[in-house]
Amino acid sequence: MMEAASFDNEESFDVDDASCLSQQNPGNNSPAKRQNKEIKETKITINCVTFPLPSVMPDQPEQQLLKPNEWSYCDYFWTDKKDPQGTPSVGGFEVLLQKQLKGKQMQKEMAEFVRERIKIEDEYSKNLSKLSQSPLAAQEEGTLGEAWAQLKRSCHDEAEVHLKFSNKLQCEVEKPLLTFRDNFKKELKKYDHHIIDLRKQLASRYAGVEKARKALADRQKDLEVKTQQLDIKHMNKHEEDIKKARRKSTQAGDDLMHNVDLYNRAQSKWFEEMADIVLALRLEVERVEMIRQVFIFILFISHETDMFNQMVEPVDQLLQNVDPAKDRELWVQEHKTGELRPVDMDI
Repeated sequence: MMEAASFDNEESFDVDDASCLSQQNPGNNSPAKRQNKEIKETKITINCVTFPLPSVMPDQPEQQLLKPNEWSYCDYFWTDKKDPQGTPSVGGFEVLLQKQLKGKQMQKEMAEFVRERIKIEDEYSKNLSKLSQSPLAAQEEGTLGEAWAQLKRSCHDEAEVHLKFSNKLQCEVEKPLLTFRDNFKKELKKYDHHIIDLRKQLASRYAGVEKARKALADRQKDLEVKTQQLDIKHMNKHEEDIKKARRKSTQAGDDLMHNVDLYNRAQSKWFEEMADIVLALRLEVERVEMIRQVFIFILFISHETDMFNQMVEPVDQLLQNVDPAKDRELWVQEHKTGELRPVDMDI
């Protein structure tokens, strides 16, 4: 479905080799002649994965959602995302990974934003502290002199507040953001490589089916030619050739069935592993919740000084509306690629 991506430079993944793209059901194109010519097409193969045709679903048991009461990733990304021309171009699992990668990048940029804020707070604290030590108007006397001295002391106190705020941002906001991002990266890389390996195996099994199908077609054609060449004069020789051709055709048919069985096993393995991984793919929900908690903490330490109160109140109100589950629902509705799950290939 996709090639390995670099998790350091956020490159996108590539889809399967174009040779795997097929809108035909390999099972229904078997050279073996069916007795019933009226059998309906029931399956379609896209990028080496076999799906039931939606048009025939009423004749079959309806596929049920794996997580019926949730907007879970595991139910909406089995097929491929289509390009503007309607051609399948991006695998559903890749769509999910790109969402996670975008979240990782947002995590990095948020950490950079916090880092810049830390620099500003540090610089501001240093300048206020320096200003509080200025000798300007130090000779003022009387009650005005006392008020002036208090004003300078307030500059020093404010400098201490900003320095404390900067330290807390660094230790309790920036570092957790970066740590979460690093763990995020490791988890994504593990999931991605595992699914890619299974997908490559599935593509290999599909190629084996196609090769076996072609071999069967060649053997059947050879048998048909030899049967048509049968005549009385050379009956014994032709009968022997026909027996050999029939044995080869039978062997080719058995080989095709074996390859289809291997393909079905590989697809079943891919399906099971993908379902398990996607069900566990809660990194984006965890990221949103983690960022929300970070925001709450920033507001908490901001409230320690009254000077921030007016600025943080609007953000405080918006945080009440942050909902990771709602974010996932909105994203899945917009980006889902397909709800139909893979099924076994027929021959």
